[in-house]
Amino acid sequence: MAIYHCSIKIISRGKGKSAVAAAAYRAGEKLTNDFDGETHDYTHKGGVVHTEILLPGHAPAAFSDRAVLWNAVEKIEKAKNAQLAREIEIALPRELTREQGISLVREYVKEQFVNAGMCADFAIHDTGGGNPHAHIMLTMRPIQQGGAWGAKQKKEYILDPQGKKIYDPKKRQYKCKAIPATDWNEQTKAEEWRAAWAQLCNRALEQYGHNQRIDHRSYERQGIDQIPTVHLGVAASAMEKRGIRTERGDLNCEIKVTNKRLRQLKARISKLQGWLKAESETTKPPTLADYIQGKLKPIERRLGTLKEHIEQSDIYFKYKEKKKRKSKKSVYSILRQEQREQQPRRKQDMER
Repeated sequence: MAIYHCSIKIISRGKGKSAVAAAAYRAGEKLTNDFDGETHDYTHKGGVVHTEILLPGHAPAAFSDRAVLWNAVEKIEKAKNAQLAREIEIALPRELTREQGISLVREYVKEQFVNAGMCADFAIHDTGGGNPHAHIMLTMRPIQQGGAWGAKQKKEYILDPQGKKIYDPKKRQYKCKAIPATDWNEQTKAEEWRAAWAQLCNRALEQYGHNQRIDHRSYERQGIDQIPTVHLGVAASAMEKRGIRTERGDLNCEIKVTNKRLRQLKARISKLQGWLKAESETTKPPTLADYIQGKLKPIERRLGTLKEHIEQSDIYFKYKEKKKRKSKKSVYSILRQEQREQQPRRKQDMER
């Protein structure tokens, strides 16, 4: 399966690095650094299947020799923290043959770097464990037409509104700013180089009849809900193959498990969305009558309750009136009875 990997870093003297040592290691050769007199022997290193130096047309022919090229770089850079070289590491598609991979890297280096004026030294490593990759070392300083090294940057004076140079009394010099001689260090170039490698790989995969494709963009930029794995590197890959656990290998295992769970969750969500869509398609949308009926139902319920209250009120008032009449009737009957009882008594009293 084709994977995308493209890392870019700077080989700096300030970090204790040497361009000659880096070139010796990547090419699996023995080189001596004239800057400090140290010899770097990596002839015992295995897995180096191809090395090649590509130069722009105006570069000295002597730079085709690896020792001459990188010693010239070490010599021209005087600063203790000088940036000596740029290294680009790329993973080759495993679907391609070795010759196809070499041709692909050569085309990439020519188009993106040599044509821009850089000297390029690349080495392809493949130990047979399924991790073919290339190391591309690039010069940081442009080469002039005569073959001499050019400046990395040029000085430009800062001018006032009248177009005159501005003098700085504290520094006792005219104010100026550094302008890069090339655009090689711009952030946009890194994105351009990464995209170009993906395009070349996809073109080669299609040309040789493979369905796999790679993308230089992150999963987030692609809209993919997946956690990217970390690059193992040569040492960790070799240890994992021998059954020795590594921190990066364990991390990748955890990432793969998490990604599997994410895919399962995404599948469930997709299934639920499909069900909801099917339900919405089979269910008829509500009509105006349904809408009105839905609005009237609470009103009907309230009217029903009110009707019950009115009926209960009618019953209450009827009962109350009836009871009132009954009570009046009973009072009149009692009075009449008392009158009847009193009449004989009055008659007896009168006779007496």
